[in-house]
Amino acid sequence: MRQMDKASVLGDAITYIRQLQEKMKVLEEQRMKKGYESVVFVKKSQLLSMEDDKMALSDQENVALPEIEARLSDKNVLIRIHCEKLKGVMVKALAEIENLHLTVINTAVVPFGTSVFDITVVAQMDEEFSMTVKDLVKGLYLAFSQFM
Repeated sequence: MRQMDKASVLGDAITYIRQLQEKMKVLEEQRMKKGYESVVFVKKSQLLSMEDDKMALSDQENVALPEIEARLSDKNVLIRIHCEKLKGVMVKALAEIENLHLTVINTAVVPFGTSVFDITVVAQMDEEFSMTVKDLVKGLYLAFSQFM
C-alpha cells in the first residue's frame, strides 16, 4: 500500500469511528429520556362504571377487587395483580390481557397467605395495542370487576 492510501484509509476509519461515537451518544440520550412510563396503581374498591375518567363505586363491601400495577417500557409491559384467590382467576386474567392486544411472555403466580394471589405478567405489545398505561389498568380493572 502506498503512503497516501494508508493515510486515506486511516482518515476514513477515524471519521467512521467518530460517527459511531456520535450515534452512540444520541442513542444513549434517547434511552435516558425515554425510560419507563409512569406506574399506575388502582386501589381496592368496588367499580361499577367509568364516565369521563371518573370511577363510580358500589356499596358492596364484601367484594374486594384487585390492586393492579402496570409499567410500560418500549414494547414490553409488566403487570402486577394482587387479588383474591378465586377459582379460574388466573385463566381469566391472562385471557383479558390477551384481549387487550398483549402477548404473554412470562407469568408467575405467588400465593400470599391463604386467600390472596400475587400475579406478575410480562407481556409484549401486539401491533394493534394502542392504550396508555392508565387505560390498560382501567381495562383490566373493569374485567376483574365482572368476574370477581
